[in-house]
Amino acid sequence: MMKNLMIPLFLACILFSCKEGAKASISDIKENTSEVIEEKADSIVEVIQEPIKKTAKQIKEELITKGFKVFDYVDEKTQDTILMQQYFMAFLKTGPIRGQNEEETALLQKEHLAHLTKMYELGYADISGPFDDDGAIRGITIYNVPTLKMADSLANSDPMVKAGRLEIEIHPWWAGKGFALR
Repeated sequence: MMKNLMIPLFLACILFSCKEGAKASISDIKENTSEVIEEKADSIVEVIQEPIKKTAKQIKEELITKGFKVFDYVDEKTQDTILMQQYFMAFLKTGPIRGQNEEETALLQKEHLAHLTKMYELGYADISGPFDDDGAIRGITIYNVPTLKMADSLANSDPMVKAGRLEIEIHPWWAGKGFALR
């Protein structure tokens, strides 16, 4: 009888000890896995944060593929390859229709700024700003698009231009790709 009782008791002990061992193994695995995942996540973030550096040749090829006019030359002093790109400078000039009341003018100005912000966010315009005098040329926008036709279309879609308060005069303009204002 004692034998019959010992066997189930022995089997129960083995079973319970296996479950505890399994629990420990699973929790160990979870801890190790989360450490590995965190390490991988950190290394992925580091890789993503580093900018991808392209050569002048790669940039030139991409721009040409997109329809931009470009040329390059070697700077004699630095021996760097300078990539020049054609942009379009839009002069925003005083338009023929200036009779809007104060409320209409304020609304047009709000829509004008929203338009310029959208052009910048979409990558069509690189810089915009007003002149600080009361001359006929009120401001400029530099369009980063491949054609004069596209720059003209974008500039003429400005609510201030549509209302006649401003008019556009556009000129092709060359600048070194990647150079910043100082």
